[in-house]
Amino acid sequence: MPKTAIIDLGTNTFHLFIAEVSGKNLRTLYKEKIAVKIGRNGISRGKIAADAQKRALHALKIFKNVIDQFGVDDVRGVATSAIRNAKNGQELLDKIKESTGIKIEVISGDREAELIYFGVKAAIKLKSRPQLIMDIGGGSVEFIIGNDTEILWKQSFEIGAQRLLDRFHKVDPIQEDSIVEMNSFLEIELADLIEAIREYNPTGLIGCSGTFDTLKEIYFSANKLEASSDSRYFVLPKQAYNTIHLDLVTKNRQERLSIPGMVTMRVDMIVVASSLINFVLRFMDIPEIVSCTFALKEGVLFHNNEGATIIN
Repeated sequence: MPKTAIIDLGTNTFHLFIAEVSGKNLRTLYKEKIAVKIGRNGISRGKIAADAQKRALHALKIFKNVIDQFGVDDVRGVATSAIRNAKNGQELLDKIKESTGIKIEVISGDREAELIYFGVKAAIKLKSRPQLIMDIGGGSVEFIIGNDTEILWKQSFEIGAQRLLDRFHKVDPIQEDSIVEMNSFLEIELADLIEAIREYNPTGLIGCSGTFDTLKEIYFSANKLEASSDSRYFVLPKQAYNTIHLDLVTKNRQERLSIPGMVTMRVDMIVVASSLINFVLRFMDIPEIVSCTFALKEGVLFHNNEGATIIN
C-alpha cells in the first residue's frame, strides 16, 4: 500500500507522521516529535541561530532514516512561522535538501490555518454551529472559526509563544504587570479575532498544540485519570483550566517542573501560552475547552482525503 510521510517543521517542535493510504483508509504507522526549538535565540531578530540550524539538520537526518526504513513513497514537508519569517530560512531549507534530499515547502499563515481546520475536522465531528479552533505555535497562532461544512473565518497572527516569551516573560514567576502589558498588546494584535468572535459567536473552543496537550496531562495527573492511547481529543472543564492557569502564572520554572503532568519541553512557554488562552476566554462564555490531538500535519494528509476512515 502507498505510504505517505508528513514532516511539520514548527518553531518549537519538528513532527514526523507516516501513514499508509489505501483508498479511503488511512492507517497511522509512525509518529515522532523532536523539540528542535529553532526559534530560540533568533526568532525575535528574524533569523535562525547557528545552533538551531544544527539541531534542525540533525532532526531531519533522523526523520530521513525512519522514512527510508518504512519505504515511504510520498514525502511532504511544510515549514511555518519561524522559517517563513527568517532572513536565513531558505538557507536552512537548502541545507536540508542537500543533506537529506527532502524538499520542504514554506506555507503561508493563511494556508496553515486552513490545514489545521482539516486536521481538526478529521479528528472531531464538528457541529453545525460555529466553533473557534486555536493552534498555538512558537512563532504564530492560528485561529479558525468554522463548522461541520466550512471555514467561516481564519487568520494567522505572528504572536506565537516564543515571541510572547521573549517579550513579556523576562522574570520568573511572571510579574502581574507583565500579564497586564501582554493583555493590552493582545487587545491590539487580536482585534480582528475579537471582532470575528462577536460576529460569528462560536459556541466552543477547540485547542491544538503542545500547550493543550500539557494542560491535559496536568489535569489527568491531578485527577488520577488515564487517557486512551487512541483518543483524538479530550474535554477540559473550564474551572479545571482556571485552577491550572493560576498555578502556572504564580510559580517559577522549578516549581512548574514539579507540577505532576508537566511536560519538560513546555515548561518555559506554557505561562504565556496559557495566558493567551485565558485572554481569548474573556470573549467566550463556554463551560469547557476541547483539546484536539490532530492539527497541521494531519491536515496536510487529510485535506485531500476527506471522508477517509482513520485506522489507528
